[in-house]
Amino acid sequence: MRRSSTFARQVLLVRVGRREGAVAGTDLVVPDHRYADRQRRRYGRFDRTEVEAIMPVSPALAPTSPVDDDASAMSIPLLPGERTAARRMKFALVNACTLSSLMLGMLAIFLAMQGEVRVAALCLIACVVFDGLDGALARKLGVASPFGAQMDSLADMCSFGLAAPVVVYASLAGSVPPAAAAVACALVAACAAIRLARFNVSPKDGRFFCGVPTTMAAAVLALTVAIGLPVSGLVLVGGVALLAFAMVSSFPYAKLARLVKLPPWLWLAPVVGALVDIRLTFALVVVGYLVSGPLLWLHQRRTA
Repeated sequence: MRRSSTFARQVLLVRVGRREGAVAGTDLVVPDHRYADRQRRRYGRFDRTEVEAIMPVSPALAPTSPVDDDASAMSIPLLPGERTAARRMKFALVNACTLSSLMLGMLAIFLAMQGEVRVAALCLIACVVFDGLDGALARKLGVASPFGAQMDSLADMCSFGLAAPVVVYASLAGSVPPAAAAVACALVAACAAIRLARFNVSPKDGRFFCGVPTTMAAAVLALTVAIGLPVSGLVLVGGVALLAFAMVSSFPYAKLARLVKLPPWLWLAPVVGALVDIRLTFALVVVGYLVSGPLLWLHQRRTA
C-alpha cells in the first residue's frame, strides 16, 4: 500500500508539473526510474526503437536501403568472358540448336492436333537430338553460360513437358477413355516441370541422374508412338503414368556416358534383338532401365 500510494503521488506530481510547465515553464518532476521500469513491464510498454526492431517486414515491400542508379542500370552480359565475334557466333550457334528444339516441339503439337501422330513423334525425336547437341556444343566450344542453361530448361519444358504429352494424348484417342488419357498426360507435364525445377536448383552428380531425365522420358514416349507397341491402351496409360512418377523419384539412373562405357557384349543383345523384333526389344530395354533405378538405390543403401 505504501508503494502504491507513493507511485500515485509521483504520477500526480508529474501531471501537475506538466500543466505548470506548459504555463509558467517550470521543470517537470520525473518519477523514479524503478517504478517506470516496473510500469513498463506490467503494462507491456516498449520504446519506439524496440518496437521498430521487432516489427515484421513484408517481402513485397521495396528495400529501404538506397539503390545506386548506375549499378541498377548496368546489364549482365549473356555471354561471360571475352566477347569476340568468333565467340558470339559460337554462342549464337548453340542457342540456335536450343531454339530448334523448341520450334520442333511446337511443330509436334501442331501435327498432333491435325492427326499426324507418327510424324509428330519423329519431331520429338529430333527435339531430343537437338537438346543433346546444344549442351555438347556449348561445352566443346567453351560458350556455356547461365543464360544457355535457362534457355535449355525452358525449351525442354515446351518440347518434353508439353509437346510429348500432347502427342501421346493424340495417339491414345479412341483407344482409352479421354479422362484416363488426360490424367496420364497431365501427370507427365506436371512431373516434367517438377523435374526440371529440381534439376536447376540441385547439386549436379556426374555419374547418376536423380530420377529419369525429361529428355529420356520424352524419347521413350516418342519411340513408343513411332513404332506402335502392340499393347492395349490401358497398359499404355499405366506406363505413361509410371514414367511420369519415375521422373520425380529419387532413384539414381545412370547417365548416357556411363551406359556407353559398358562392355561391348552387353550391347550385343539389344542390337540382335532389334533385328529380330524391335518392339519387344524396345519394351525390354525400357523396363530394364526403369528397374535399374530401384536396384541401384537398394545397392547404395546396403553398401552405405
